Amino acid sequence: MPVLECIELEKSYGRSEALRGVSLKAEGGRILGLLGPNGSGKTTLIKLACGLLQPSGGEIRICGLAPGVETKKIVSLLPDRLSLPGYMSPAALCAMYEDFFEDFDAGRAERLLDELGIDPAQRVRRMSRGTREKVQLILAMSRRARLYLLDEPISGVDPAARDYIISTIMTNYAPDAAVVLSTHLISEAERLLDDVVFLGAGRVVMSGGADELRERSGKSVDALFREVFKC
Repeated sequence: MPVLECIELEKSYGRSEALRGVSLKAEGGRILGLLGPNGSGKTTLIKLACGLLQPSGGEIRICGLAPGVETKKIVSLLPDRLSLPGYMSPAALCAMYEDFFEDFDAGRAERLLDELGIDPAQRVRRMSRGTREKVQLILAMSRRARLYLLDEPISGVDPAARDYIISTIMTNYAPDAAVVLSTHLISEAERLLDDVVFLGAGRVVMSGGADELRERSGKSVDALFREVFKC
């Protein structure tokens, strides 16, 4: 059974169609790249998988269940916007996550904070934007979830930190878990991806295994993306 499955998924905001008949699967042990230009529906799909939005049509399933209370226990979200309270510290945030989520691994979070040189006692409001984004990623990846939804995880960090963050993503999820990663920095994240879905105007334009697409097109995923969505 796929960890995440969308079947003819639709989402409309009034007369505006954000998703139009999207079908895709994210399998355990694999990282799916959800790739598309601005306004293609990537964040809408992630919010639907979290249960933050309700579909207008079609189906979405996480481990066979419709998004709801039970799926929130097994889905870890990294949002595309900073959402950490400025008065809290990483240590306090970890304690809060440990209270909220049974699958939160405090030891893993402590190790990742140490490896990135983040002071666990520093208030979030005193951190740079890049450091705050690293803290959000650490909180998301320190859960032992079945599905990780990562919306632009490397967009706000400096190039020197991206390799570490990519390594963190690759090595901190269980073999039966799936990762769905949305990003504009395809060349940076390409080596992460096992599978790829190109979204355009709310529809699946192209999908398949990353290696299969590279072999078939003779291009990198980044070059193929630029060709498909060229202005």
